[in-house]
Amino acid sequence: MISFNYETDFKLEDETRLSKWISKTISSENCNEGEINFIFCDDDYLHKLNVEFLEHDTLTDIISFDYSVGKELHGDVYISVERVADNAKDYDVEISEELHRVMIHGILHYCGYKDKSDEDSKLMRAKENHYLSAMD
Repeated sequence: MISFNYETDFKLEDETRLSKWISKTISSENCNEGEINFIFCDDDYLHKLNVEFLEHDTLTDIISFDYSVGKELHGDVYISVERVADNAKDYDVEISEELHRVMIHGILHYCGYKDKSDEDSKLMRAKENHYLSAMD
């Protein structure tokens, strides 16, 4: 089950569509959907989590906590809508496109994809682009 939670004034306009898209992505990756929570917040909220849990004193757009068991995906995906908006400006894309990319990025991590090496990052980006183009 995919749920969307808000710690800021931001609200998704198309929760049902996004939920179906994420579910389809999980299935396409031969994984099973467990309980996945998206939490949309501001920079301050995510910065505190970054310091407390990862010991990184930096701003970030996403932090995902993975509680998956084998191929059954479970986790909490925290997304700073402020950071996503700034990144969208930097990359010259619509905020919705950047938001969807960050959302599916978190899911792809749960599916086992990494992004620490250049090779892994290229594969992650290719997967992101594939699933972004598959949105209904």
